[in-house]
Amino acid sequence: MFDIDLWREIFQSINKNRTRSLMSGFTVAFAILLFAILFGIANGLKNTFKEAFGTDANNSIVIFPGRTTKAYKGLQVGRKIQFKNEDRELIKEKYGDKVQFITSKVNKSVSASYRGEKNNYELRGVYPEYMFIENNVVKSGRYINQNDLNHNAKVVVIGKTVEDDLFYKENPLGKYINLSGIQYKIVGVFTDDEGDSEESVIYMPITTTQFVYGNNDFVDIIHLTYNPEMSNDQALAFGNSIKKVLKDKFDVARDDQRAIRMWNMAEGTKKVELMTSSLTVIILVIGFGTLIAGIVGISNIMIFVVKERTKEIGIRKALGATPGSIVSIILIESIIITTIAGYIGLLLGVGVLELVGPSLEAYFIKDPGVSNSLVVGATLTLIVAGAIAGYLPAKKASEIKPIIALRND
Repeated sequence: MFDIDLWREIFQSINKNRTRSLMSGFTVAFAILLFAILFGIANGLKNTFKEAFGTDANNSIVIFPGRTTKAYKGLQVGRKIQFKNEDRELIKEKYGDKVQFITSKVNKSVSASYRGEKNNYELRGVYPEYMFIENNVVKSGRYINQNDLNHNAKVVVIGKTVEDDLFYKENPLGKYINLSGIQYKIVGVFTDDEGDSEESVIYMPITTTQFVYGNNDFVDIIHLTYNPEMSNDQALAFGNSIKKVLKDKFDVARDDQRAIRMWNMAEGTKKVELMTSSLTVIILVIGFGTLIAGIVGISNIMIFVVKERTKEIGIRKALGATPGSIVSIILIESIIITTIAGYIGLLLGVGVLELVGPSLEAYFIKDPGVSNSLVVGATLTLIVAGAIAGYLPAKKASEIKPIIALRND
């Protein structure tokens, strides 16, 4: 049942002892302020790392051919490694469900023109799976499909920037674009969250690219994504296994680092996770250490309050007040001060992050802020902290004998 007299008495006590209440609240407000700022900065660093990786699939592996730097099995140094279509099939067949998507890729630079408009773009010959690896989004029309591959179809999918450059407000679907003297039908337009650099690309069936630009089955790069259920360590081991298989196929020495090179997203992800985890632990230690200092500060102040109100407590007990009512008065007062001060500190922390956030980008801290889960967690922490800070003094107060309390000076 709601006891209005109890709450009136608690707020009268807080108002009567403003200096003490402000001192108690300042300690907690500063702790939460520091806690929020540190977590906001940590989130900003995470956002920076996420942006650095772009929007490509975060479980990707890219394999590049190079030149040998060591003699091996009687073969000379400087031998050029050339990937072919069969190498993609080898990986796909050998590793089965460990491979999520896989594509070979041929890169070319082309001059594109349409009705007097002209510009240079990157042309990529790919398989349909590349859409999911690069995380392209079809804006209109369709993407490359298997039928295009089977028939060496002269079709292309253009990026939004290409559409804007060459077609203005005209719908490019069904139109023919001239790429270095050859006409190709546009079947789709795509967008990419990475912006102009990725939207200034034209995609073509890899079989068409190979036929038109060389009449061979050579590829420049093999790009794949591994099973997302793999851990970082499993993904790294998987990548090393692929590299070993390719080195054996091309007779490359195991310690030759340049003949077949690999970029495995798991390596960067593992380093980032290790760093952010370490940063989170440090922040938690500092934040909770500050919070504990605040709790100790409030507890000490509440002990002083109990001593100051010893006679009052003795009179209450002599008039029949129960130990539970004594505990409630002091405990609720502590919780109220802690919670209000904590929320003020949290709001100040969020305000500071909003104010200085844009200027922190120069220090690789992007969009620092606190999450909803932190706000909820802070609320629960504040309530528990207030209860802990006030319980021991309240318990001590409830055990004071009336006769001793009345004799207290």
